[in-house]
Amino acid sequence: MTVIAKSGWVMAARTGRAALAAVIGHPVAHSLSPAIHEYWLQERGIDGAYIPLAVAGDDFTKAVSFLMRAGFRGCNVTIPHKETAFRLCDVPDEAAQRAGAVNTLWFEAGRVHGANTDGYGFIRNLSGSGFDPAGKKIIVLGAGGAARAIVMTLGDAKAGAIVIVNRTGEKAAALVDACCRYGVPCQASGQGMLARELDDCHLLINTTPCGMADREAFELDLSPMPDGAAVCDIVYTPLMTPLLREAKGRGLTVIDGLGMLLHQAAPGFARWFGVMPEVTPGLRNHVVALLPS
Repeated sequence: MTVIAKSGWVMAARTGRAALAAVIGHPVAHSLSPAIHEYWLQERGIDGAYIPLAVAGDDFTKAVSFLMRAGFRGCNVTIPHKETAFRLCDVPDEAAQRAGAVNTLWFEAGRVHGANTDGYGFIRNLSGSGFDPAGKKIIVLGAGGAARAIVMTLGDAKAGAIVIVNRTGEKAAALVDACCRYGVPCQASGQGMLARELDDCHLLINTTPCGMADREAFELDLSPMPDGAAVCDIVYTPLMTPLLREAKGRGLTVIDGLGMLLHQAAPGFARWFGVMPEVTPGLRNHVVALLPS
């Protein structure tokens, strides 16, 4: 397969019989998903292509319909379409139903199937760091869609206690209610109680955009956390967020968000291109090289 460099992306010459997939979002130019999937396509020698598509608002349903008619195998879904994608699905998987959102679509016999792989990606990244959540107290910052997928997965992993801390208490309470319906042991706590909650916390997870390159960072005193505790940030731009720098300075284990991004991509690739890819150091290095310095 001939490889051609174009506009910073590595594109492959196609035969006209390529398996096609896409990522839909708005905006989507920042997405690293094309780099991940093109890496795997070339690594495996697969005649396929993965295309970023900027689709706004009400055009999402039309875009998915077009992809089906055009012979695409499916697509990833990112902000702001994950909840719309869930409602569009004919066959959502269990993780999607529990999260109320979809990030992976595939098409079979004219029906739209959907999955939420955020929790899968998170737990694979967490286990790769050597952290076992079973029986542990975990604090989750944020109560959005990513938090919901992560909390559900932590429940499956037998976390001992999960505390949701969010700027809006009502949203945290709603997340707790949703998770408790599935038997996940979690509770909401106010931001003013965070320091007290940290003193016996084994893992702190940031699921909010705070700490991204263009966002205000958390100002947290992590000194109450016990020795051997870990801090995870699902933000990956920058890789070492202010929260992770603070954790590293305290001697705590740090887990960045890039591994979650890489692992959550693998199930979709398997659906569309017929082989389960591996998340390797080579892939990580490839993607890290594309991140802003």
